[in-house]
Amino acid sequence: MSISSRFAVGIHILSLLEINKGGVSSSDYIAKSVNTNPVVIRKITGMLKNAGLVNVRPGIAGAELARDLSEITLLDVYKAVNVVPEKELFGIHENPNPACLVGKNIQDTISPLFSEAQLAMEKSLGNVTIEDVVKDILKKENQIK
Repeated sequence: MSISSRFAVGIHILSLLEINKGGVSSSDYIAKSVNTNPVVIRKITGMLKNAGLVNVRPGIAGAELARDLSEITLLDVYKAVNVVPEKELFGIHENPNPACLVGKNIQDTISPLFSEAQLAMEKSLGNVTIEDVVKDILKKENQIK
């Protein structure tokens, strides 16, 4: 099982909005880039809008960034698209056998380890902006040509 692809699609949407800022970034246009259904794009764009990361106007095709690229971190996107509930990146199995030495102690033993790992990941995501992603995309594109 992996983290929901909404996270990667959210990053894709925000990056594309910047790179195509002179054009109209409709859900159909974005969906073609992501290679998915426009309904999926509208759902994720709605999540990004609710988080204050994009602006959309009813009845008008297209979306735009609501904040400067340098102010939007991957952690903002991660939280916006509800990848996982708060502090639940790693699930712990319920009801281990309390009569077993491991069963009665495993949850209390691994729970702090999982919390520490999630905090480390979130800290790392907080250090990368959409601006960093866009710069890397453009750098890679220039190396291809």
